[in-house]
Amino acid sequence: MHIHDDKIKELEEKALQVRELIIDMLVAAGSGHSAGPLDMADIFVALYFHILHHDPKNPDWPERDRLILSCGHICPVRYATMALAGYFPIEELKTLRKFGTRLQGHPERLRLPGSETTSGPLGAGLAQSCGLAYAARMDGKTWRTYCITSDGEHEAGLHWEAVLWAGKYKLSNLTCIVDRNTIQIDGGTEEIMPLEPLRAKYEAFNWHVLEVGGHNLEQFVDAVEEAKSILEKPTVIIAHTIPGRGVSFMEKKFEWHGIPPNKEQAAQALRELRTLGGKITSEHE
Repeated sequence: MHIHDDKIKELEEKALQVRELIIDMLVAAGSGHSAGPLDMADIFVALYFHILHHDPKNPDWPERDRLILSCGHICPVRYATMALAGYFPIEELKTLRKFGTRLQGHPERLRLPGSETTSGPLGAGLAQSCGLAYAARMDGKTWRTYCITSDGEHEAGLHWEAVLWAGKYKLSNLTCIVDRNTIQIDGGTEEIMPLEPLRAKYEAFNWHVLEVGGHNLEQFVDAVEEAKSILEKPTVIIAHTIPGRGVSFMEKKFEWHGIPPNKEQAAQALRELRTLGGKITSEHE
């Protein structure tokens, strides 16, 4: 199913909104992660506004697709996208990380409707997703499971156990999406614990592997559609992203993995994002 230019423009504009909301949330919270949420805005918008079968007014709809966020620390991007999609009021985003909020620093399943799992321990999300995908097969259901993972959490052994398990059971209703931004909290992934050749590793574990530009909506949507046509293997989409996307002083800087902007930095970030928004609009006119 080809995605039309008008839809791409709509999604790009929503991704820009999401990035602006992320900056507002982080500066209000005074803590949180910047780089990952900003680089995953395009993918989350594509999921919530084009790909997923879901109902914000009925978040527990039994036939919904399941979206698991394994790298829970990038939850500001999920919260912002969910708010835009109508799961809860946009004003609630300013409560990020506040005492008693539904919007914790990592998603909590029992607090926020539409959050499928409680995430925190890195590497656990794909194992949870395997269980969901296998259960859907046992029950004869057609809904799909999508798992968002960071590249840094590929250093966890549990993740690779799940990769092995999904390959053995040919979980074709499971799609893993890797945020391949090449950074983690202490530096570059290839310096701390090299992941390459990442594609070959997944292929060796009997996965169908696709690589896309994580900010190219057409490529990502096409990859998701291709995953649906693969009937004998799970699919992994390695999405090459730019950490801190859209904010010049954050882009490709691992130092922004786990810190928020202050008020002055936030103001500059919002100015740059609005300039980016103008470029997006002009490109589609």
